Amino acid sequence: MPRQIPYIIANEGCERFSFYGMRNILTPFLISTLLLFLPESERTGEAKHVFHTFVIGVYFFPLLGGWLADRYFGKYNTVFWLSLVYCAGHACLAIFEDNLKGFYLGLFLIALGSGGIKPLVASFVGDQFDQTNKEKAKVVFDAFYWIINFGSFFASLLMPLFLRDYGPSVAFGIPGILMFIATMVLWSGKKKYVHVPPTPANPHSFMNVVRTALLARRPGEGRPGLNVALFGAVAAVASLAMSVQWGFVIGACAALVLLLAFGGIGASMQLERARGAHSEEAVDGVRAVLRILIVFALVTPFWSLFDQKASTWIVQANTMTTQVSLLGYSFNVIPAQMQALNPLLVMLLIPFNNFALFPLLRMVGIEPTPLRRMTAGIALSAAAWVVVGNLQVELDAGTPVNIAWQILPYALLTLGEVLVSATGLEFAYSQAPASMKGVIMALWYLAVTVGNLWVLIVNAGVKNQSVIAYIEQSGVGVMAFQMYFFAAFALLAAAVFGWYATRYRMVDHYRGTAPAGA
Repeated sequence: MPRQIPYIIANEGCERFSFYGMRNILTPFLISTLLLFLPESERTGEAKHVFHTFVIGVYFFPLLGGWLADRYFGKYNTVFWLSLVYCAGHACLAIFEDNLKGFYLGLFLIALGSGGIKPLVASFVGDQFDQTNKEKAKVVFDAFYWIINFGSFFASLLMPLFLRDYGPSVAFGIPGILMFIATMVLWSGKKKYVHVPPTPANPHSFMNVVRTALLARRPGEGRPGLNVALFGAVAAVASLAMSVQWGFVIGACAALVLLLAFGGIGASMQLERARGAHSEEAVDGVRAVLRILIVFALVTPFWSLFDQKASTWIVQANTMTTQVSLLGYSFNVIPAQMQALNPLLVMLLIPFNNFALFPLLRMVGIEPTPLRRMTAGIALSAAAWVVVGNLQVELDAGTPVNIAWQILPYALLTLGEVLVSATGLEFAYSQAPASMKGVIMALWYLAVTVGNLWVLIVNAGVKNQSVIAYIEQSGVGVMAFQMYFFAAFALLAAAVFGWYATRYRMVDHYRGTAPAGA
């Protein structure tokens, strides 16, 4: 085993504890402390808005981190310097616990730091292996995944206790200390790492192929693809102009979605024009990415449901009875601690799926292909939201509901996560040629950004008086209505995803294997 691996694993464990430690107490802190200047009826909505804006940043900045590492500084230097930015963000949270601008600056720095290093650490692990020891890489990646959930589990259990008993400066300070330790551990192994240098600009990159396809002319033919892409650009500018009414984050993210959607459609219409100017592999790679982009777009509703376990579900848990009895013992559960169920269930469900569920499905003649697993995962997330919607209806009616009832939706949502998240990257990597795998990673993170954009749009929509009037006629409260809406959103996405899956032609682009049709 490469002697530098323990440094990277220890760094990841501390970093994940620091991230989930602050993330999982963010919503309750905002509602109970930082946003007290707002009317009580507005605090929950504003807390959710801040939380999901933060998550959007976390999953947008991988684009910046990956670009800096690949083109200029290399993985180690980019991770190290952005980790220091990350530490500064934690310091701001601990120092400015009662200062709105200072606290939001801290969230921005954490989003920049954690998002910037997100696509780099796992690939940095891969850089430490070569043909002589590549068989040991799987063991390391298993340990890497395990330490992520280990850190998340204990952070979710402990940080709500520190917030309650010692206040926000301590509760946000401890994750900052862990992040500083993570940075020093990474630095201490500097001389032992394999450092892969940055690569020069690739003339056959994804963006260069797309640009050529859109701008290329053919005698006697127009450029309909370019017109579609230009329409998307105009719509993106209009979206930015609407930022005054919608808010900058919604306007900017909607503009990004419009550029990707119409630019992708336009490029696919004229992609064959790029042949000759670019290699066959590059053009086929772009076509593969555009096909995968449709899959990722249909997964975005899942992320809109999944990330609300740290916002909407905590808000619901705050209104539940928190005394739980187990094996003759009674104890109180802090609502934010319920999130510890997610990493715990992940560690249980992955071996259950691999050794029990999937073999059982094969025995009855159902092959759990990646696209079938992802379809089921999106549908399970919808089922989880039907359950929390039903719980909310009971709470709105004045019926006491014990917090233990949230275990069922957490189990359904986590099973959905395992089927969607772990499978999604496996699927994408198998479908994308080697030259396009970096683009795929960036688009995967952008899918999470777009998922959280849907949350911001829905939350902004329920502030509209006509929308509120419609909800009041439905017979359920605003929060329950939103829960059922998100469940229906995911069910529709699962249906469309399943339909598209039946028409998707699988290929095989694993290293060393010739592409094969299916």
